Amino acid sequence: MDIINYFTTDNKEYWLAKIGKCDWGAGQYLCELIRNDTFFDMVGQNSRLLMLVDGDELISFCTLAQMDDIQPTKLTPWMGFVYTFPEYRGHRYMGRLFEEIGKILKKEGYSKVYISTDHEGLYEKYGCTFMTEAKALSGDDSRIYVKEY
Repeated sequence: MDIINYFTTDNKEYWLAKIGKCDWGAGQYLCELIRNDTFFDMVGQNSRLLMLVDGDELISFCTLAQMDDIQPTKLTPWMGFVYTFPEYRGHRYMGRLFEEIGKILKKEGYSKVYISTDHEGLYEKYGCTFMTEAKALSGDDSRIYVKEY
């Protein structure tokens, strides 16, 4: 298995089609942001879309971004659009993306990443700690977690 950055791959259309097959509205929104060339406007210029792949199969993906759906905020960076395809769930594959994010953050001088979610009990499995609640851009309440490296 490998972790690749969507924005540095040669076959972006292939991977975007794979992301587009997810059954999650936020995943569809991510595809829309990329197709409309508004991804970086929404989440920041230095943001990445990391994908855990096994050959030509997409297992999990997430963003590592300057901003997420809690805006405005001074908190940064954010891990967002976190998704594992159903057939790969239960194997803690997302942990590999957390490890990769930790490596990137250390190189860039950060010691933590924030996550905005409505899930309870998921991110704690990866060492994340509940921090607070805040309003997302949608107006919905969101739980903010922090993962320290």
